[in-house]
Amino acid sequence: MHFPVEKIYTMKLHSLKPAAGATHKQKRLGRGEASGKGGTSTKGNKGHQSRSGFKNKMAHEGGQMPIQRRLPKRGFKNNNRIEYKVFNLGQIDQLSEKYGFIEFSLENLYINGLVGRTDKVKILGNGELKAKLNFKVNAISGKARSAIEAAGGIVEILN
Repeated sequence: MHFPVEKIYTMKLHSLKPAAGATHKQKRLGRGEASGKGGTSTKGNKGHQSRSGFKNKMAHEGGQMPIQRRLPKRGFKNNNRIEYKVFNLGQIDQLSEKYGFIEFSLENLYINGLVGRTDKVKILGNGELKAKLNFKVNAISGKARSAIEAAGGIVEILN
């Protein structure tokens, strides 16, 4: 005995439509006086904004001093700054338990999604390290290095 199978409707991207009444027909500009937007096509009477080919320049405020020039510039931005992803010793203990690290290296961190492919890693000495781990990182603080070596680990600095 065969039962009729109900057709299950699945939503597809090509079948999506906006809700009824959500869209409106666009008003066509410059299509004669009867359109209600003829003549100057809502651009006003003279000036560069009414001309064809007008493009509004970014941050142009009609002759008024632009905000990026009105505000004071402060501080200094060092182009040679090296950005590090920082890990404290307390975090490393938790991460080694969670991910089962034997070696705390850039490859292991990247494989587990903790750092990006080009990120540099620095170890800081906040917290306590209980696990004996070997480290292959870009930079390390003196306090962290002494704590790792006291726990029996080896530190290797990468270029």
